[in-house]
Amino acid sequence: MSWIQSVLYFAGFSTRETYDVLLNRTNRYKSYFKAKSDYVKESISEKGLDGLWKILGEEESGYMIWTLYRGRMSEISEFEIPFPHRSGNLYQIQCMVTWEAEEETEEHVNWIRRLYGYMTPFVSKNPRSAYLNYRDLDLGINRNENESYGQASVWGLKYFNINFKWLAQIKAEVDPSDFFWGFKMIKEQEMPMVQIVNEGTSPPVLRVRFVVRVDGDAKLHEAFNI
Repeated sequence: MSWIQSVLYFAGFSTRETYDVLLNRTNRYKSYFKAKSDYVKESISEKGLDGLWKILGEEESGYMIWTLYRGRMSEISEFEIPFPHRSGNLYQIQCMVTWEAEEETEEHVNWIRRLYGYMTPFVSKNPRSAYLNYRDLDLGINRNENESYGQASVWGLKYFNINFKWLAQIKAEVDPSDFFWGFKMIKEQEMPMVQIVNEGTSPPVLRVRFVVRVDGDAKLHEAFNI
């Protein structure tokens, strides 16, 4: 199966369909859902699991998916590419709840938020990490085009950890006018930043990078290595 065929499949189409069906922006699904995610670094105790099963049993349409990490995932540095959730993570959790009637929204959203709150002691901290593709508006959004880097960091650090800082600097270089804007778009950063670069040295090289604007154009500079 090719990548584009997988897009057809997950969108609910036959993989034999023409790709033009993907241009139809009408939502084919009439149900509602809410999803949240977490990363687990230490085994959850039996007592913790007992409490989890109790909460799951309260919601007929709620469920969790635990995706095992480690292995090849741990062999790649968290600074190698933007995706940072590597060594030290045992697995990722997605929790989801679905419902059919709009008037049921508050009941189901409250349930999944309570489940998320219960999981707090058992998951990653500082930041409490999340998986980007499970967009969770509870973590924060850009509410307007004037949102600052500091405001966007509320959710950005959860998705990208420290990598959010250098992603923001790249955004400042390639899109200084903030043409590409959205509720979860990375905001540019114009303050100096220390980026850890893996160059096979021990300890790793610390590279200082910063953005300077000249006549409205953002330029990314590398000042020096430490």
